[in-house]
Amino acid sequence: MRISLLLLLIFSLISCTGIPDGVTPVTNFDENRYLGKWYEIARLDHSFERGLSHVTAEYALKNDGGISVINRGFSTEENKWKEAEGKAYFIGTRDEGHLKVSFFGPFYGSYVIFDLDHENYQYAFVSGYNTSYLWLLSRTPTVSQTLRERFIHKSSKLGFDTNALIFTEHN
Repeated sequence: MRISLLLLLIFSLISCTGIPDGVTPVTNFDENRYLGKWYEIARLDHSFERGLSHVTAEYALKNDGGISVINRGFSTEENKWKEAEGKAYFIGTRDEGHLKVSFFGPFYGSYVIFDLDHENYQYAFVSGYNTSYLWLLSRTPTVSQTLRERFIHKSSKLGFDTNALIFTEHN
């Protein structure tokens, strides 16, 4: 019985770092160009960001070779800023946009960059381990309508529920 529970726990931890069917991480990824501040333009709802506006993510290199993550957003309901600190590590090679991210101890979830402005690193389409997690990130608090439509179209084709997208307020 203990072995079964242990195997179930290991499987559940591994599956959280998987990739949704049809989603392919970007290649020729340059982590140094990805570092810095990103604005969340759109997301699918989940408890850890529920009710937040002005959401940003800031990435920096860690001494151990990983990437530090600071997510920040404003809770209107509580009238205060909320912040979560995490860490990320590459799952495969450092030139592929597939990382595992943790904000809660030893538990990791997938961070899959499946579309990226390779020329200027101005936008990124990001998913989690399944189609319940989706983000559009940008270096600026707004993006063009063309980019929004491209994000929605591509994400919808991959099985994400784009009708449920929340567009983050940044004013």
